[in-house]
Amino acid sequence: MTNNSALTPQEVADILKIAKNTVYELIKRGELNAYKVGKKIRVDLKDVENYKNRTKKHIVNLNQNTTYEKAPKNRGFIISGQDILLDVLARHLKNHPNGIEALRSHEGSYNGLYALYQDRVQMATAHLWDSDTGEYNIPYVRRMLPGIPAVIIRLAGRIQGFYVRKGNPKGVHSWEDLKRQDLAIINREKGSGVRVLLDEHLRKLGILSKTIRGYEREYSSHLAVASAVARGEADLGIGNEKASLQVKDIDFIPLQPEKYDLVIKKENLNKAPFTAALDILRSREFKLEMEGIGGYDLTETGNIIAET
Repeated sequence: MTNNSALTPQEVADILKIAKNTVYELIKRGELNAYKVGKKIRVDLKDVENYKNRTKKHIVNLNQNTTYEKAPKNRGFIISGQDILLDVLARHLKNHPNGIEALRSHEGSYNGLYALYQDRVQMATAHLWDSDTGEYNIPYVRRMLPGIPAVIIRLAGRIQGFYVRKGNPKGVHSWEDLKRQDLAIINREKGSGVRVLLDEHLRKLGILSKTIRGYEREYSSHLAVASAVARGEADLGIGNEKASLQVKDIDFIPLQPEKYDLVIKKENLNKAPFTAALDILRSREFKLEMEGIGGYDLTETGNIIAET
């Protein structure tokens, strides 16, 4: 993607992890540059990046040349993660008798666990696949929270796969297709569960990332990746099934079931906001709402899967 790529307000919202109405408000206040094509509003990617760079604070470098926007301590009760399920959880948590008003930090899985280790969030979510064990999340929690007893709670099961254009014109079917020279991809940001999933499969298959066209092109949401594929900017992207149902002219190639989990420190397990969260996850009301949204396997939702 070039820095002049035109984005819709919804695509800008997906990138910034905000509501579409907030995008319109930023444009109205003059904080985000935009222009009209007929009656449609469009925003250049470079202007989105300029807006992000103007508003970033407290940035520190991490390993693998990535960056992390630090949430300062004592800012409140913070849940880290990007799925809409967490917005629903936060709303229920606010209304629970023993609950709390939770803030949201839209970080990927790796950075979310790092923030939990640093006491910058109280709950982190993860969908990190370890190709050596075939397990989700548990190996990463053990490594990234050294010496800290943690509890891993199942949020939901989801399906990960390829986004391809309608009709699958390139005949993409498996991870092995990433060896092909005629395919270009749209990637996710470093630290996201999808990026780890891709990199683990590349390692397992002996594929060097530098041989894949588009590997360095990144978007920070499932919807933004699927939309880019639909526009013809790449032949495939990787993400969950739910996002594919929200974007026109996309087919979804299912590849792998994944586990999406909530991670908390064990010392907090019996404290009021955390027990309230467990009550909510196990409640019929919460599960009915998530079933209505669709795209989740809720069979184990609220179960404690492991302790480290």
